[in-house]
Amino acid sequence: MSQENSLTTALAEAAATAGHAPSVHNTQPWRWRVLPDSLELHTVADRQLAAGDPEGRLLAVSCGAALHHARVALAAEGWRVVVRRLPDPGEESLVARLTDLTRTEADPDAMRLVQCMSVRHTDRRPVSDEPVPTDAMGEVTRAVTAEGSRLQILDRDQVLELAATAGHAGAVEAEDPELRAEMAYWTSRADPGTGLPADVLPAEPPQTTVPGRDFGRPGSLPIGPGHDRMAVYALLHGDEDDRDSWLRAGEALSAAWLTATRLGVSVVPLSAVVEVPGTRQALRQVLAGIGFPYLVLRLGIADPAHAGPPHTPRLAGEQVVDTSAVRGDQA
Repeated sequence: MSQENSLTTALAEAAATAGHAPSVHNTQPWRWRVLPDSLELHTVADRQLAAGDPEGRLLAVSCGAALHHARVALAAEGWRVVVRRLPDPGEESLVARLTDLTRTEADPDAMRLVQCMSVRHTDRRPVSDEPVPTDAMGEVTRAVTAEGSRLQILDRDQVLELAATAGHAGAVEAEDPELRAEMAYWTSRADPGTGLPADVLPAEPPQTTVPGRDFGRPGSLPIGPGHDRMAVYALLHGDEDDRDSWLRAGEALSAAWLTATRLGVSVVPLSAVVEVPGTRQALRQVLAGIGFPYLVLRLGIADPAHAGPPHTPRLAGEQVVDTSAVRGDQA
């Protein structure tokens, strides 16, 4: 295989691997374009949450997670890459270009994280009574910092504040017919390969201090008897509130989640509290008004006595990876 074909194959495979990335409501709002010497990441407007995410924060965070997955996949295969975020102001859908690829040694740490991509999933059940090891939280926090964001671990009083804030966000969203209709769409699997099927949603609301999202309908996932007493709640945040920062927050989310998965720690993102303007502002007060909240994370050790949920569905590779520009090269 020629160097050029080797490169385009690596780019296409990295884009396909990035399909494992987490996204809000499993919308997978990304599309990759493989070029002879680079890989472009585009947003898909049809999969943006028009009611819940009108400014595109969670869209960008989701795409940032996919970007980090692709970066790690390339590093695991021995490719060094330059990432240009938001490279063309005139092309709004283009959020990143991976370019200037050169051969290097395969990164063993990246190889371990790639293995975690197919294992990682969202387990919304209450966590067990086993505490999250301090060393594990340290590794997760460092993974976030390495991607240019920050992770603030909430103390007990802040968790109680978060609980009140999450409850208020849930009440606001429950009264909004557009949000309810949007939620119904993404929990009905109206678009095969995306969305949240019943078997990943709790059959009844867990009895936890911090309420989870009300998905508008019960799922079929047994929640078990647990609580969130031993959960760690953390606020993913940064200095700015713009598209570049949201994208980088998604990269940090991916890095944190894959690291946690490697360490046996369950992660659940809580996004409702950042979707409602009033509760997002309340989270800023937790940061003493310094910085902007991107997402809340619940971390814990999953209950080993009960089977966890299955993986959410994924779009087929040809639906998210466009190789038309290089098909002649790969023939």
